[in-house]
Amino acid sequence: MLRVILVMHDVEHNDYYRMNKTYFESMPVAGQYIYNTDANAYLVEEVILFAGYVSSKGAIAVVVVTPADEDKPVSKIYGLDIEEDLDD
Repeated sequence: MLRVILVMHDVEHNDYYRMNKTYFESMPVAGQYIYNTDANAYLVEEVILFAGYVSSKGAIAVVVVTPADEDKPVSKIYGLDIEEDLDD
C-alpha cells in the first residue's frame, strides 16, 4: 500500500490545505477520480512524489485534489462502506 497525504485545492480562494493521510494500492494520476474515506469523490489535479524519502517511514507523495463536479456521475456515489462493500 502506498501512503499519501491528500491536499485540497480550494479553487475559489486559490488556497491549499491538508485533508488527511490515506493509502492506495496504486498511485493515482492527474485526471483520475478517487473516492475518499470521507465518502466524497475528488478529482486528482497533481501528484507530487517525495525524492529521497524512505517509504517505510510514512507518506511518499502529496496528492492534490478538488471536489468532483456535482454534475458528474462519480459525485452521485454516496454511502459506500469500504470494509463492508469493497472487501471480500
